[in-house]
Amino acid sequence: MDLRKLKTLIDLVSDSNVSELEITEAEGKVRIVKGSPAMVQAYQMPVPQAMAAPAAASAPVAPVAAAPVLAAPEASGHAVKSPMVGTFYRSASPGAKAFVEVGQTVKQGETICIIEAMKILNEIEADKAGTITQILCENGQAVEYGQPLFIVE
Repeated sequence: MDLRKLKTLIDLVSDSNVSELEITEAEGKVRIVKGSPAMVQAYQMPVPQAMAAPAAASAPVAPVAAAPVLAAPEASGHAVKSPMVGTFYRSASPGAKAFVEVGQTVKQGETICIIEAMKILNEIEADKAGTITQILCENGQAVEYGQPLFIVE
């Protein structure tokens, strides 16, 4: 996909009510996601060889723009990490009090959050006694395996 066509697509998305646009062509796949008014992201992913046209397979596809990578926050102390992929919840139900707050002392084995995976609510326990100094996830946020959830000192 040439740069003029890509710029036109970015301009169309930024000037419209569309928040996301994805186009797949023989040369590759382009996905444009509208963020804040000042930020429009675009990147191009190569199409698997089975889907690419023979002429397009010989030309390498270069990324147009990389999505920003956020660095993990620097934190001292012990990170309690997610043991699974799922959705992070700070309380047992939407209206309930959070299991822990910043500054709260926890014991090893005490429930500190819930991660929902495949419609099963899994209680996550502190693997170290100490004081919660940081909560690194938002309620309802998707988390990955090994992602830090809390910092305990």
